[in-house]
Formats: sequence, structure tokens, C-alpha cells
Amino acid sequence: MIFPLVRELAADGFAVAVTCRVLGVSRSGYYDWTTRSPSARSVADAALNVTIVEIHTMSRRSYGAPRVHSELRMAREIRCGRKRVARLMRTAGIAGISHRRKPSGRRPAPAPHDDLVQRRFVADAPDRLWATDITEHPIATGKVYCCAVIDAYSRMIVGWSIAEHMRTELVVDALQMATWRRRPAPGAIVHADRGSQHTSWIFGHRLREAGLLGSMGRVASSVDNTLVESFWSTMQRELLDTRDWDTPEQLGSAIFEWIEAWYNPRRRHTSIGHLTPADHERLHTTAATAA
Repeated sequence: MIFPLVRELAADGFAVAVTCRVLGVSRSGYYDWTTRSPSARSVADAALNVTIVEIHTMSRRSYGAPRVHSELRMAREIRCGRKRVARLMRTAGIAGISHRRKPSGRRPAPAPHDDLVQRRFVADAPDRLWATDITEHPIATGKVYCCAVIDAYSRMIVGWSIAEHMRTELVVDALQMATWRRRPAPGAIVHADRGSQHTSWIFGHRLREAGLLGSMGRVASSVDNTLVESFWSTMQRELLDTRDWDTPEQLGSAIFEWIEAWYNPRRRHTSIGHLTPADHERLHTTAATAA
């Protein structure tokens, strides 16, 4: 509507008569609009906007319109359109954290395992297919490296480790954590890139020890490990890039809290029907028990 613009220009010192004439509206219509009671739609939008801002804040300001809409519909049982949510978020000046591409120049070593996944990161149950990788992030005193193991069925982070180095024990510790927590059946697949840590003898030995099958994509092909690359992109946007980090302890504590208190139990994922990883696995366990 044009009348809010007339009001803004009038507040800046422009004459109402001149502003209305330039914008092609009548003065009587403008003054009638200023005294008119808000419409029922406007009142409903204002109430909904309060809830939208609350959900956006709860999500650590990371949710865009699709996830805010899912939270309204699935958790708050509020029926409304996604386009309406997007409109109200634009009006309120809030938005989800958007994707920013990050170049990579590291070329991995030759692979000791075949590619058993072929970019099909799907599983019919938990702990059938895992993917793992390493990321790095700068801090005031250097860099911190993180290795994560993600379950393809539920997007749950089942194992992770943090260090100030990229030695092989970084990936071994993450794998060890995953096997201790989940106890996967023999034959489960662990997909990785061709980095030297994952092609090392000790990592392969730990796979064989746990009865797991190693899998690796092509050389320097990030799309062959898109599941975990997508996770890194999410963590980069929603945690790592939100502030500057001073010490390894500070960043390590933040990663721990983000994974264990937010990502695994509470963050909704579009790829699993806007459920959380914990809820998705809970539904699978309930269905399996009933069967």
C-alpha cells in the first residue's frame, strides 16, 4: 500500500498534499487510512510475527522460512502458508543463514577402498551407512580441526573429535566414538574422501577391527561425499562463521554444545521430513518394535 510511504515522507517534513499529489493518491483517502482500525488480517499477522521471531531466535537465527514454517506447523500446530511466513520474515527483517561457497585446494591420496556408495547416501535403517570427513576453522592462535561421522539414515552425528592438528588420530578418535556409541553390525559402510588420514593403515585397521566396510569416492571430488559436506556447510553457516574464536577450548566447547544440544536433538532437517535426527530414529525404533 502507498499510504505508509506517504506517512514516512510526511514524517521527514514533506507536505502531505504535495506527497499525495506526486504519488497519485487522495488526501482524504490518506487521512481516512490513518484513522482506520487495523484489519483482522493485520492483527493476525502481528500475532503470528511474534511467534515467528521467537522461533527464529530459538533456532539461533539460522532458520529460514521453510524451517520456521515447519516449526509452526509441526511443533506449534499453527496452520499458515509458507509464503505468508516468508513475507512476514521479510517485513520483520529476519532471514535464515544463507549458503556461502568455500574453495578447497587439497588433493587426497589414492584410495584403498572402492566407492560402495556411488553418491547414493540413503539407508533404510540407522547404522547401515556412515560418512566422515575433516573440516578446519581459524582461531586467534591458529586453527582447529574437526572430524565428524554422520549417519545417512537420520543425519545424526554419531561420532566426532576436535584437535589442533590433522594427524590420523583425529579421524580414528571420531570413528572410535561412533563405534562405542552405536555398536554397528558387521558390514556397515563408512564412506570417506581420499585424504591421507582416511587412507592410513591405522584407520583401515580400525575399520576391519569393527567389521566395517571402507568406501571412498574419486580423487578430489567433493560431490562424492556430499552428505558430510552438507553438514560442514550447515555448521559453517550456523556456528563457525557467526563470530570470531579465540582459543581451541572456546571453539571446542561451542562445537560440542551445537552438535549434542542443538543439531542432533532439536534441529529440523528437510531431507528427513522436517524431523530432528533424534525424532527420526525414535520413529524407526517404534516402528521396528511394533513390527
